[in-house]
Amino acid sequence: MALVSHQAPQACTSILLAVSVILLHNSIMKRHVLIFSLVGGLLIATLQYIEYRFVIIEHSVELYGALVAILFATFGIWLGLRITHGRETIRETVVVREVLVPAEAPALEPFAPNMAHQQTLGITARELEILTLIARGFSNREIATQLFVSENTVKTHCARTFDKLGAARRTQAVQRGKELGLLP
Repeated sequence: MALVSHQAPQACTSILLAVSVILLHNSIMKRHVLIFSLVGGLLIATLQYIEYRFVIIEHSVELYGALVAILFATFGIWLGLRITHGRETIRETVVVREVLVPAEAPALEPFAPNMAHQQTLGITARELEILTLIARGFSNREIATQLFVSENTVKTHCARTFDKLGAARRTQAVQRGKELGLLP
């Protein structure tokens, strides 16, 4: 088996060499090979054309769809470029400049709630503490965690504080507390 596989390429090479020697010396044979080559090429071209026609007929819907999509995409790009071409381009210039902002002077005295209003309304120290935390944006759960009480206790204090301030919502309670001097 190994001998046959090594001898096969040598046999093919010797056959091709013999054919090329015959073709070089025989002009009639050259003409026949040329004619057969041209006929074979034409036959292959005809078969390719027939296959092309078959593909066109078989997949005509997909091909027409793709053609329409390409036409619309081309038209859209052309129209978009034509519409936007005449507009002015807006250029934005960023100017970096340092601006000094005067710092507010720290309060000389820490904030002290208005005790007269607190006593008049009957707001306890714990309710005022919860109102202060509400003003700082804490949720009921966060207030409960910070004060080491349950969330229901915070809700109860909030409800009593809202009643005493005449507020329906947290924001109203904070606003009313600032107006009365209970919050900074």
